[in-house]
Amino acid sequence: MATKPLAGSTREKLPGATAIGKADPSEQIQVTLVLRRKNAASFQKTLAAAVAGTGARHISRETFAREFGADPEDLAAVKQFAHSAGLTVAETHGARRTVVLSGTIAAFNAAFGVDLQKFQHAGGSYRGRTGAIHLPETLHGRVEAVLGLDNRPAARAHFRYPTGGAQLARAGSAAATSFTPPQLAGFYNYPAGTGAGTSVGIIELGGGERPTDLATYFAGLGISPAPKVTAVSVDGASNDPTTANSADGEVMLDIEVIGAIAPAAAIAVYFAPNTDAGFLDAITTAIHDATNKPAIISISWGGPESSWTQQSLTSFDSAFQDAATLGITVCVACGDSGSSDGTGSGDAVDFPASSPHVLACGGTSIQVSGNAITSETVWNDGTSGGATGGGISTVFALPAWQNGLAATLTAGGTTSLSKRGVPDVSGDADPETGYTIRIDGTNTVIGGTSAVAPLWAALIARINGQLGTPVGFVNATLYANPAALRDVTEGNNGDYAAAAGWDACTGLGTPDGAAVAGLFAGGVS
Repeated sequence: MATKPLAGSTREKLPGATAIGKADPSEQIQVTLVLRRKNAASFQKTLAAAVAGTGARHISRETFAREFGADPEDLAAVKQFAHSAGLTVAETHGARRTVVLSGTIAAFNAAFGVDLQKFQHAGGSYRGRTGAIHLPETLHGRVEAVLGLDNRPAARAHFRYPTGGAQLARAGSAAATSFTPPQLAGFYNYPAGTGAGTSVGIIELGGGERPTDLATYFAGLGISPAPKVTAVSVDGASNDPTTANSADGEVMLDIEVIGAIAPAAAIAVYFAPNTDAGFLDAITTAIHDATNKPAIISISWGGPESSWTQQSLTSFDSAFQDAATLGITVCVACGDSGSSDGTGSGDAVDFPASSPHVLACGGTSIQVSGNAITSETVWNDGTSGGATGGGISTVFALPAWQNGLAATLTAGGTTSLSKRGVPDVSGDADPETGYTIRIDGTNTVIGGTSAVAPLWAALIARINGQLGTPVGFVNATLYANPAALRDVTEGNNGDYAAAAGWDACTGLGTPDGAAVAGLFAGGVS
């Protein structure tokens, strides 16, 4: 059977990784195929209206599945291919445009023209491949991505403990100044509300939550009843709390920030494996979840753009386009390793925060007197302490709402944006002025841009609850009304400096919650 390389699928091994042998040919694995959408031209018109900030109506999940899901002929072609290749169709979802195939590594090697091997590196081991994936002629143009052959970790959680690390924080040290999420909502002038009538989805790639911890935490804040939290298993992953798993901190931070500020919002936590396939499957499951129906999604995981294949970048961004048309606001942390995003040299932005179809959330450090913020600067505690991510994408085109903007350079001068600038907005992220939360039976303090994504998600939940309808994609509206945010003009994240107006450290700034709410209630134009 004649095959051709799948565009954007080429993989390289992780830096420093060594191949230590072939993957077990008899091992059973699952792989996700992403298919093209039908009615692509019509979808682009729907998307353009949704992201323009002009109050366009969002479409329902049912309408989306019917109009813009996978073409039944494409689904049939994939099923026929799977049968001929000795693979099993484990799951098909038309709206998500995904087909999950299961089978042996030997069968996948033959089906996609790859040679899966075991790799070892300083951080552990993974199953991987080098080079491109190959598709038969019958699937070219139908299949846009094949994810899951390689199971290297796709992303890292963007949270940080105060100086001294987790053990110091867990021991209850007073080294850091900390605030409860409701205090921060007050500092940022959030509108009144509980998020009643709305639902928030949280994406997690590890760790878990303990209901007893959540009950204790919310009771300590005087919140009764405690927020409703539902765990959703994706690709076999599940709620798995353990004191040995640092990802517990991410899970508890996300739930407790959202639940404390919007306690009446229903919270669905989507647990998935930390792979490109697992991450995407969690996002598309949340977006098209007709049971929990999240109107907001909070994501605090990511990695440098350079660590992703082009097929992954395209597939994730396509999923966020789905979200925009459905009226779902997606808030994403932009990283905790400054302008280099932990790459070691040069500038890099974090993905999926760099997608132009999400609200990218950067970080600040605050000083407070009484019930008010007295000063706010870019969060930058140095290479060991962390700093907000931010910069200019090398992948995604400049969105219309960022036309004419420039990034200010720490070394002096500016550089005009030619591609997507990150972040859009910001909030308190410095672990030295962090969030008081509870993890694995202990009260502690955490910061990082991981906290800012749920902080903004909770603001959107209050606004949605007030309006009785989701506000959806908010970027264009925020950029058209920068006075609704508090400009941050001091500090830097490495190569980029804060400045008046948008900058590549804190975006448009931090929220004046009531003013932001007014943008969607007709109070500000």
